[in-house]
Amino acid sequence: MAQGIILADNQMIFRTGVARVLSLEADLRVVAQCADLDRLMEAINGLRRNIVLFPSSISADLHKIMDRIEEVGSKAIIILEHGAELDETVAQRAEGIVLRSVAGVQLVDTLHRVAAGERIVQRTSVQSTPSQDRVGARVLAGLTPKEIQIIALVAEGCKNKEIAAKLETKEQVVKNYLRAIYDKTGVSDRLELALFTIHHRALAVAASSALASLAKIA
Repeated sequence: MAQGIILADNQMIFRTGVARVLSLEADLRVVAQCADLDRLMEAINGLRRNIVLFPSSISADLHKIMDRIEEVGSKAIIILEHGAELDETVAQRAEGIVLRSVAGVQLVDTLHRVAAGERIVQRTSVQSTPSQDRVGARVLAGLTPKEIQIIALVAEGCKNKEIAAKLETKEQVVKNYLRAIYDKTGVSDRLELALFTIHHRALAVAASSALASLAKIA
């Protein structure tokens, strides 16, 4: 039986990218996606005995979230924001702690191990901040606004036909853009592009802004 995952994050790019990674795992199943604290608490209350993956920035009172997670028999994995510090009393209650820059493979491994009863804490000696994302910043500088829009839509899970419709262009044009984007980012397919985006803060922020702008236009 697959382990249920409640996935919460206010960054659509990160949330969508993680969901796509987990969809490839037969023994892990996302049972709820939550964009804010209210939806997270609703999911925790309605879905018992799951792993709850959520960012440290989602609430100023993480103990309240932990209380409810424990009451319903679920387990918590906290995503630690770049440069943030986690109260030790909260950290001790979590079954897992991962950094915002966690690689997809590491996150899947953490979920498997927490499901098996282990406690996993990812640590780093150097705290990462958006300004330190040199790779992401360098790639972002070489992208056009249209390419950033396409990256954002790919990371959200849109197909080429859907992207073409949203951008009012032809599907072949989107394919041409994607070939250029793959060259600039060094990835080979859509999933790698989504992962590359969520793992590089500068690019993820730009993609999120592009999505917001497209939503206003729509």
